[in-house]
Amino acid sequence: MDISQVSPHFRRAEFACHCGCGFDTVDVSTLAIVQAVRDHFGVPVTINSGCRCPEHNRAIGGATHSQHVLGRAADIAVQGVSPDTVHDWIASKYPSASLGRYRTFTHVDTRTSGPARWDMR
Repeated sequence: MDISQVSPHFRRAEFACHCGCGFDTVDVSTLAIVQAVRDHFGVPVTINSGCRCPEHNRAIGGATHSQHVLGRAADIAVQGVSPDTVHDWIASKYPSASLGRYRTFTHVDTRTSGPARWDMR
């Protein structure tokens, strides 16, 4: 596997902070869930937001204690699959995962104080 490839379907750059700072860490447990989503649905998964440096997180109005800043979160969209379906599948297979429902994506993280669940639709 190419060193930029962190799983069968994802490259490290897909999880990188959008500000260009170079922060591109992804927690192995979060990555495993995102890869399982890709394997289960069998279609591309887009990482809308992976890790965020503190400055970028503040600039976009992210939560003060965002798991994105720790590299433990991903906002994902699954091609042709509703965010509700993705959320419900993850919840059934990974009950300890923290999940957020949004209109166009699903948030997943592997915080140690979880699971947290919220609905922002």
